Amino acid sequence: MEKAEYIWQSGEFVPWDEARVHVLSHGLHYGTGVFEGIRCYDGEQGPAIFRHADHLRRLEESARMYCLELPYSVDEIGEATRELIRRNGLRDCYIRPLAFRGYGEMGLFAKSAPVEVIIAVWPWGAYLGDDGKKHGIRAKVSSWRRISPASSIPHAKASGQYLNSILAKTESANAGYEEAILLDERGFVCEGSGENIFVVKDGRVSTPPQVAAILDGITRKSVIQILRDSGIELVERDLARSELYTADEVFLCGTAAEVVPVREIDDHPIGEPGEVSKLAQSRFEEAIYGRAPEYSEWLDLVGEPSPVTEPSTVSS
Repeated sequence: MEKAEYIWQSGEFVPWDEARVHVLSHGLHYGTGVFEGIRCYDGEQGPAIFRHADHLRRLEESARMYCLELPYSVDEIGEATRELIRRNGLRDCYIRPLAFRGYGEMGLFAKSAPVEVIIAVWPWGAYLGDDGKKHGIRAKVSSWRRISPASSIPHAKASGQYLNSILAKTESANAGYEEAILLDERGFVCEGSGENIFVVKDGRVSTPPQVAAILDGITRKSVIQILRDSGIELVERDLARSELYTADEVFLCGTAAEVVPVREIDDHPIGEPGEVSKLAQSRFEEAIYGRAPEYSEWLDLVGEPSPVTEPSTVSS
C-alpha cells in the first residue's frame, strides 16, 4: 500500500502513521463496521470523485441497517473527503470511508460503544491488474456460497461480512485463478468476491437480481445504464451456473476492479473480451474521466490539490 500524508479521523486530519484505534475496539472483535470503496479520477475537468453521493448514501444506509448511528452527516463526510484529497496532493486515488463501533464496551449488544469514522485515500491501480482489464481473467466458481439474507444483510457493505468473500478469494487464488464467483444459497449465480457479474448470450445481457443476495453495486448501476443507453437489451434475472460456461461473454465490475472481462471459468474457455464487454469498459472509462457529457452528473469535482504540511494535525 502506498501511503498518503493524512487520514481523516473523527473530525481531524492526522498524519498517516498516527491514525490509530484501541485494540479493544468493538469493530475489531466483532466486525461491527460499514465501509465504502470509492475512486477519484484525474479527468477532463480535473480530479473528480465518481458517484460520490451515491456511495455515501449507501454508507449511510448500511449503517442504518446495522443500527450504527453515524456521528457525521453524509455532507460532512463528503466535504472531509474532498479536503483530504486536496491536502494529500492527490489527483487520482482510491477512497475508503469506514464507520465502526470503537472502544468503550464489549459484548454483542454494545450500544454505548461509540461509532467512529475514518476516511483514507491513497494511490491504487486496477484491483485485478491492467492485463486482466485488457485480456480478461480466469475465474473459479467457489465452493463457498454467498451469505444468505436469512442470516445477514447482503445489501449492506458491512466489514464482518467480507470474511465470506475472503474465503472465496483465498480458495480461488490458491487454485491459481484471479477471481472467485459465488453462488447464492439457492445455487444461482450471485457475484464475484468483490464485483458484480454480467453474462452475454446472443447479444442479450443478463445480470443477477437483487434477490440473488448481491451487493447493489454503484458500478453495476452505472454499467446497466450505459448498456441500456447504448441500445443493448439487459435483464436482471436468476442465472444458472451452466450459463457461465456457455456464455458468449462474461465480465465483472466494481469500484476497485472497474470493468474486467472474464476469459475462462472453471477451465471452460469464454474467449477474448467481446464487443459488449469492450463497449461497457470503454464507455465506463469515458464516464469516469469526464469524456461523456451525458454522465457528467456522476462526477463530484474535488478542486486542485493543495498539500498542507503545517500543522500536522488539523481540525475539520
